[in-house]
Amino acid sequence: MKKHIITIGIFATTLLFSGCNDEFLERYPLDRITNETFWNTENDLRVYNNSLYDLARNDDNVPILHGHYQGFDSHWGSVWFQDEFADNMAPRHARHAFFQQVRSGKHTTPAAPQQFGYKGWNFVRACNVGLANYDKANIAQNIKDRYIGEARLFRGWFYAEKVSKFGDVPWVDKELNTESEELFAARTPREQAMEKVLEDLNFAATKLPDNWGDGNAPGRLNRWCALLVKSRICLFEGTWRKYHGGTDPNKWLQAAADAAKELIDKGPYRLYNTGNPDTDYNAYHRVLNLAGNPEVMYWRKYQLGVFTNHVQSYFEYAGGATKSLVEDYLCTDGLPISLSPLYKGDDKIEDVFENRDPRLRQTILHPADAAKYKYHLADGRSYPRVLGMAGGYISETGYHIIKHYNADDMIGKAFDTAESPAIILRFAEALLNYAEAQAELGKMTQGDLDISINKLRDRVKMPHLKLANVPVDPRYTADGISPLIAEIRRERRIELFMEGFRYGDLRRWKQGKKFLIPTMGMRWDDAAKARYPGAVVKTAVDPVSKKTYIDVYQGTDYANPVFDEAKHYLWPIPLNSLAENPAIKQNPGWQ
Repeated sequence: MKKHIITIGIFATTLLFSGCNDEFLERYPLDRITNETFWNTENDLRVYNNSLYDLARNDDNVPILHGHYQGFDSHWGSVWFQDEFADNMAPRHARHAFFQQVRSGKHTTPAAPQQFGYKGWNFVRACNVGLANYDKANIAQNIKDRYIGEARLFRGWFYAEKVSKFGDVPWVDKELNTESEELFAARTPREQAMEKVLEDLNFAATKLPDNWGDGNAPGRLNRWCALLVKSRICLFEGTWRKYHGGTDPNKWLQAAADAAKELIDKGPYRLYNTGNPDTDYNAYHRVLNLAGNPEVMYWRKYQLGVFTNHVQSYFEYAGGATKSLVEDYLCTDGLPISLSPLYKGDDKIEDVFENRDPRLRQTILHPADAAKYKYHLADGRSYPRVLGMAGGYISETGYHIIKHYNADDMIGKAFDTAESPAIILRFAEALLNYAEAQAELGKMTQGDLDISINKLRDRVKMPHLKLANVPVDPRYTADGISPLIAEIRRERRIELFMEGFRYGDLRRWKQGKKFLIPTMGMRWDDAAKARYPGAVVKTAVDPVSKKTYIDVYQGTDYANPVFDEAKHYLWPIPLNSLAENPAIKQNPGWQ
């Protein structure tokens, strides 16, 4: 965001409280802006809403426009590292202990809110203050509605994120004071709160402008962004209710499908595609300026001297990609590795990439690509490098991640001067949301696949998914879903890797058993021992293939993960929140 937003945010925070002073009820100071004199013009509303964007930069408190934290906190606060909560990545660094605790079911009820947890309620208050005052402006209603739509999109999105982690939430739609009875009320039941969320999203998806005229520089969230957010939230809620139990899941799935379809049919966005299947998937994930990219709907810009990060330097903390992820990439015949005769196996790492979906080599580092990507800082070493090897970057799994890697944003730069942007909303998600919603509704047609999943496959020249010939991967037959839904989920995992979706996806699908699968890395045999001198790794035999692989968490506190189906789909309410208001009550299974 631009530097002026920071100043505006400080001003707006002052404004929130100025109306509470009785002095201002009788006499309006001439030397300052007050709540009574502020809400007049479109510029006033724009300035106020700029403060909402500023508050949303705190990704810990308000993890919706999730980008990268500044400075040292870049190591944990980035959206790129959210997959560490699930089975896509394998962190072992002590500074990423919280990710490891959650993924292994070893987290406990905190005294105070945890990272990305039960906090950020000042953001709701800021939204509600605006919503109580926008109509005072002496401007056309359709102009007011733009800013009302922004605030309602923010409020609904924030609450949906909290519902996803905590279930019931304290729904508040007005400004509170110290005497407000809502401060001591019980949480609003999930389904009731989500109806309120849907009202906010519907308003935003109809009242926001198609284009703010900001040229995706980046600027403000438009109506198309609201449709994508709506499709995301409704898909989460619909599948949650379908698999966990709840009222009318199809209502939510249909809303998700309709929102995504409107964006697909009428929106100005399309997949980034230059016709090069070997680079198009990850090329735009590794650049500094995303303005004008046809796929990127909303992003966070970082600029030297204004707002920077240090996220590129912390890839090592993420531990590397897992064997589970790598094995989910299809072969070039469109079949999973369990069925394809083209699969070369994994006896050596180069074999893993042979005859596979091009997105694999654009996500995980092939040893031959180290020089191409200037990995690590063009140090000239051979990769992969695993625990115990001297020098260079270490991967806990052997599968180094290069999807977002940009050496040029580190080489020659001082601490916290990097500018790697964060993609917050991109068009590809709409295609995945639409396909999944249609499949869950039982309405999928070949035409639906061709405008969604197969568009993503076209970019990397992969065979189309055919409704009449969906492969049946034996690894997923016990998941209680159709082969079609299994393939759509696989596509989602591959396309959206390291973009913050996997943990929520597994929870909404009620696939807690995936957290119990041992976290493994690359093949480890005598040839590997000879190839990687000095390596000190723990190994285990894969119960399916009977081959030996790196066992990431062996000998650690997280070696034996647990997942309580009655407890771990939601997070615990912190003790200090319960002490302040016992009516909130703890989530089931937590103490």
